[in-house]
Order: sequence, then structure tokens, then C-alpha cells
Amino acid sequence: MRPIQDALPLLQQPRKIFITTHHKPDGDAIGSMQGLALYLRLKGHKVTAVSPGEIPDFLNWMPGVAAMLNYEEHQNQALQALKECDLIICVDFNDFNRTKYLELHLAAATQPKILIDHHLFPKPVWDYGISIPEKSSTGEMVYDLINLMGDNELIDLDIAACLYTGLMTDTGSFKFPVTSASAHAMAADLKSKGLDHTRIHEEVYDSWTEGRMRFLGYVLIEKMEIFHKYHAGLITLSRKDLNLFNAQSGDTEGLVNYPLSISGIKFATLITERSDEVKLSFRSKGNFDVSAFARQYFDGGGHFNASGGRTKTTFPETIVYFKKILSDIHAQIK
Repeated sequence: MRPIQDALPLLQQPRKIFITTHHKPDGDAIGSMQGLALYLRLKGHKVTAVSPGEIPDFLNWMPGVAAMLNYEEHQNQALQALKECDLIICVDFNDFNRTKYLELHLAAATQPKILIDHHLFPKPVWDYGISIPEKSSTGEMVYDLINLMGDNELIDLDIAACLYTGLMTDTGSFKFPVTSASAHAMAADLKSKGLDHTRIHEEVYDSWTEGRMRFLGYVLIEKMEIFHKYHAGLITLSRKDLNLFNAQSGDTEGLVNYPLSISGIKFATLITERSDEVKLSFRSKGNFDVSAFARQYFDGGGHFNASGGRTKTTFPETIVYFKKILSDIHAQIK
């Protein structure tokens, strides 16, 4: 993968650009994608932004979302845009399999591909790119790219709102260890441009449905196990649990973090039964590397303190397997 600086000449004249992110997108995925798309349109490019699937309701307010394509609903239109584009940009993921149904189409595309991401161990499938795990968010990396292009003055309130959403959500409202001085400097710059950070926080965190709130109560009372001797917490959600509350895309967002609020808990896991696989989310405090844990046991990866994985075994089998692993490795969790 050549440095992203080598790709900048490709952006010096109007292009047809296809931008996408990972399946089950979060605030950083949509924020970085939409922020970049809005910026590139200001530069005269024709941009098609495609989410591999439905986005959570609490992100529907974001500038540019109305023009974004949901691949699962607009497959033909998205594939046509991919076929006709001059350039492909992928944000907030580093393996095509993170796009689910788009994976094979991206792999087969012959146009130059650019990566902008902050996860560990990117696959060698991009022509150009940048991958810095130490960065707080992909939103911050898009902000850096705009500055690298000498276009800070083009960051309007719409672009600022998108990039700030990515920054805010991936830093846990600036509380995670990955929050750096550069992250705060970015936030200060966006504030100086007139960004209303309170409104964005309310849109993301204070716009729950009543059903989601009741779902959270059910999860914490009925579905959370705490293993104090292992410094670990576990939440398990079957399809029956999700259907009981008609849980929508995004309703499980952030659930994995709750056990970490309990004194002494250093490692939290969410196991969710999906229609075609079992998904796992991992979070940690301190020196337990959940990225390495996910890679070793659950075909996953991510960041040192935040990662994910998956398995094709059944939901009950996955829970049993996880608990066995936990009992074997708990001495590493300190």
C-alpha cells in the first residue's frame, strides 16, 4: 500500500468517487464517510456514499445521510455506481469482509482503492492509504486529510458535525485512552467554526425510543453476568431477546460498555445471535489487549481496548466456549 500522499494527485480534478464503510456502521463509520463525501463534493467530485446496510436511527440526522445509499435496499444502484466510479475510498475498516455483501464486489473492482482507517493489521488489498491505530477515530483522520490538502477553510458546519460525531463516539465522549491532544485540538478547531457540540451529543445519546430504554433495563437485569473473580462481565442476547423488544439497528450500540462501569471489572463482552452468525464485541480497561484476544479466539480484531469477532457455531455453544476461555485466561485480566 502506497502512502496516501501519493493518491492526492488523483483528487486534483473532478472524479466519480465511490465511498463505503463497514457493515453495521457506527458514529465514526457514518461520520467519517459523510464528512469526506461532503468535502469531496465541495471540491467538484461526484461522490456516491454507500453504507453496506441499515444505519442506526440515532444517526439519521447527519448531514448528507439522505443522499447515502443503503446497499441492502439499493443494491443495483450501488453496484452501478461502483462499476462507473474512477476511484474507491474505504473508511473505518481494513478488511473487505467487514462490508459483508459488498466484499466480493470490492475485491473484484479494478479501480484504484484508497484506505483511511485506524484499526490494526490492514489487509494488503488497497493501492493507497493510511492506517494509524493510535488515532482516536477515522473522523480525525479525515480531518487530517482535509488539512493535508490545505482545505481547512472548506470545513463548514455540515462537515464539522459529521467529523465531530466520529470523534465523539469513538472516544466515548473523550474518555477513552485513545483520546489524544490532537483529538482535543480538532474539537477546538471545529468549535471555533461554530460547531454546536451539545446538539450533536443530544442527537446521538439523548434520542432513544421508549422501547430502547426498556430494552436496556431488561438487558442489565436479565442478561448481564458479572464474574468478579475474573474481573469480567458478559451480556448475551439471543434472537428471541432482540425480537421480544423489536430491537432495531443500533439498539445494541454501547451495551458492551456497561459492565465496565462496575468497580473492579476490566473486561466486558457482548455476545449477540444474528440470523447468519454469532457476533461478539469486546471492551477492556487497562492492559488487557482485546484485539489480540479477538484475533486468537474469534476471527476478529480491532483496537487494544475495543474489538470484535464472530463465530459460526451456535449461540449456546459460543457462550460455553467463551466462558471456558475466560476461565483459562482470567489471570491476564488485571
